[in-house]
Amino acid sequence: MDTITRKASKGHRLVLLPLPYQGHISPMLQLANILHSKDFSITILHTSFNSPNPNNYPHFMFLPIPDTGNEMHSLSDLKNILQLLNYINTELVDPIRACLERLMKEDERVVCLITDVHWFGTQSVADGLKLPRIVHRTSNISSFRSFVAPVLLRDKEIRSARGVNLLNKLNKITWQKSKGKKVVPITLKTMDKSEASASVSRLETFEVKDLPKFLPSDPEGKYKILEVMVKGTQEARAIIWNTFKELEEHELEALREDFPNPHFLIGPFHKFFPALSSSLRTQDQTSLSWLDKHPPKSVLYVSFGSLVRFEESQFLEIAWGLANSKQSFLWVVRPGSVEGSEWLEPLPDGFLERIVEGRGYIVKWAPQQDVLAHPATGAFWTHSGWNSTLESICEGVPMICSSSFGDQLLNARYVSDVWRIGVKLENGFERGEIENVIKKVMADEKGLEFKNNIINIKRKVNLCVKKGGSSYSSLEDLVNYILSF
Repeated sequence: MDTITRKASKGHRLVLLPLPYQGHISPMLQLANILHSKDFSITILHTSFNSPNPNNYPHFMFLPIPDTGNEMHSLSDLKNILQLLNYINTELVDPIRACLERLMKEDERVVCLITDVHWFGTQSVADGLKLPRIVHRTSNISSFRSFVAPVLLRDKEIRSARGVNLLNKLNKITWQKSKGKKVVPITLKTMDKSEASASVSRLETFEVKDLPKFLPSDPEGKYKILEVMVKGTQEARAIIWNTFKELEEHELEALREDFPNPHFLIGPFHKFFPALSSSLRTQDQTSLSWLDKHPPKSVLYVSFGSLVRFEESQFLEIAWGLANSKQSFLWVVRPGSVEGSEWLEPLPDGFLERIVEGRGYIVKWAPQQDVLAHPATGAFWTHSGWNSTLESICEGVPMICSSSFGDQLLNARYVSDVWRIGVKLENGFERGEIENVIKKVMADEKGLEFKNNIINIKRKVNLCVKKGGSSYSSLEDLVNYILSF
């Protein structure tokens, strides 16, 4: 039976607060569009750093938080993520309170505050103003369960077959860092393969290597931030997810044990408003006309998101792996994404003329949803951020995964080992492996298996957002829940 949804009348305003990164801003603005379509008024509360363009959303009100933009910009590099989270959840709490107090004095009633889960400092603000707070988690449920595991498993033991407490051993795992101190895939230097692959009690689908590599003894304070974030999430009225029931029903049921909040799985967000873009970068539309010239499923799309940076040596391995694969490719190379270079300068003399002009195309940024939906796109080499992973699933495009940090690590393993809709690179960036994996996904029989599996999931996506589908119904439930405040 379909849920009967109450319509939001004038006087129902929602305030949404995204984390100031592309991968967090995009889904929050998509969520805002979805809720606006249900007749809620929308105010976007945002930092001056990485602020969205109000001209793209004339139906929203945008309210900047008084902050030191230069201070936030100096903390924008990934290596400063802890400092940035500390900054926004301490220094910006009072300015946010002032913004909300101002809005609550206006005629239109503020019904609810919806924040990114990383704005954990706003829970006390919401409580003080007697304003319901709902959190939006931009990752999927699986990676969230992995992310919060160190807090939930505190004082627990995970023992290997030989009786070694692997949870303690995790504290000695180090991040493999290059000379440029960039974040690259972790190396489990203190574990053998069987230990790293040991299953985790209470987290049945996870292996020890999937858990975040920090514990209470962590000197950098990651654990303390995680602990506060978990508390802020548990105290929120509800959690909104950009995922869908058919993909993560088991993970949701397992999560409820520690997070009994109401959960609303209403993704994929972009399926409700596919024509709207929330990109902070200028998209090169010529990539679509280039794709028009190619046969179906013949082009590999390559993009590593908005944050990942490479050493020159890694960049060259990627380039030669693409060249040696003999496959057509559309490659997104962000300006400044290669250490010490503005754009394509590290490429060897003649590479662009001999290789790229023949069967490749390089752009600074692409309209990703349109590229993935294009008939010529046959596979996606991705950093495995959740937005990209979900967009690829929605279009039935198999993936090659090069994960670097955060939820990307678990997303990549789920793509390759659980959902079996792609493969992950195991050795970082090495041209031989890159060449072989591209051929495997694009041309071999194994690639056909990936395609069949992801097409089956795509069918479920198309059903879940239609009337009577799981995400459609969950959205109706969310609207009614907000109107009950």
